[in-house]
Amino acid sequence: LPRAASSSRSPTQQASTSLRVITRLARVLEQLSGQTPVFSRARYTVRTFGIRRNEKIAVHVTIRGEKAEEMLERGLKVKEYELKKKNFADNGNFGFGIQEHIDLGLKYDPSTGIYGMDFYVVMKRAGGGRVAVRRKQQGRIGKPHRMTKEASHKWFVEKYEGILL
Repeated sequence: LPRAASSSRSPTQQASTSLRVITRLARVLEQLSGQTPVFSRARYTVRTFGIRRNEKIAVHVTIRGEKAEEMLERGLKVKEYELKKKNFADNGNFGFGIQEHIDLGLKYDPSTGIYGMDFYVVMKRAGGGRVAVRRKQQGRIGKPHRMTKEASHKWFVEKYEGILL
């Protein structure tokens, strides 16, 4: 009779293993961006996934300016400047993922391993939209000044000579 494979690791061993992986990921992000990455923690326990509340489950870094453009260029080069139209949100933001971080120009390190990563680009028009988030005299961003999916498509195709699939 076939039997379901059972894990011989205890929950604490699994948690320590995932913590080791996340710290390795943090090291990779630090090498790529030159900034200290931020850890995301679980909001609540999900037993089916083996996640406990406040356990570190992800790591991310926010990059702006010239460094962000350079990193985006490296990520798009891996994707051969091809993105699907469904990668773009209605508000103009877009994202994509890569399978191996070593494609970005890092050297392979056996102690670290190979990880995939996601890029997410937040698009804004000049002015930044502070009117919508400030505390005093809060307003709305007018329809003509909002970022749209079509405007992001146009920007991507013009700036990076990208191909939309």
